[in-house]
Amino acid sequence: MEYGVLRLLGLAVILGGMLWGFHGGGISSAYAGDGAHVAIQRGTLELGLQSGYWQAFTGIGAAQSANRSAVFVLPRLGYVFTDPIELGYLSGAFEVFAEPVAAHFIQPFSATLVGFSLGMRYNFLAFGPWLPYWDIGAGVSWTDLAPRIPEQSTPFEFLLETGPGIQYFLTARTAVSLAVRWHHISNGGIGDRNTGLNAVLGLIGFTVFFPK
Repeated sequence: MEYGVLRLLGLAVILGGMLWGFHGGGISSAYAGDGAHVAIQRGTLELGLQSGYWQAFTGIGAAQSANRSAVFVLPRLGYVFTDPIELGYLSGAFEVFAEPVAAHFIQPFSATLVGFSLGMRYNFLAFGPWLPYWDIGAGVSWTDLAPRIPEQSTPFEFLLETGPGIQYFLTARTAVSLAVRWHHISNGGIGDRNTGLNAVLGLIGFTVFFPK
């Protein structure tokens, strides 16, 4: 495994350990499983870290090769800005989030991407300690992947992403997560080449909640 990948994974482990240690660690035996309704209230802050694997695909857009893959690390700060909305199984609350992005490309060659995204999440609150959600976001990035690939001609790129995820509460204030996103990278037509990259981004993560 390349040094850049190990460095990113090491960063993810260190930051995740800091979050876990900050909260105190461990799974609370006293936690009764009230789950999302306890943590997700208007004014709740969310501090988390996700890491995962990014794999390009063809079939959407005009990209000719799926030989692009990367490891992503995504710190995250979220804020719940609505009270719980009662809609039966669709009951939930809206959240906005800021998400720095760091990635190391493995294929087609070693490259780096750094950036920043803003987004919105809808948290589904009707499932006890399980918290399904849906994310949508957009951002900007710089990468030395371009102009070395035929799809892109500028280091400056725009990011678009959306997809579902689920968190499981270990305690009243901590949760682990799994997510999958459709992830798009393109320069928005500001360069002479802009085929764009479409990918699936699978993520695992850890979150600490700070209710108001």
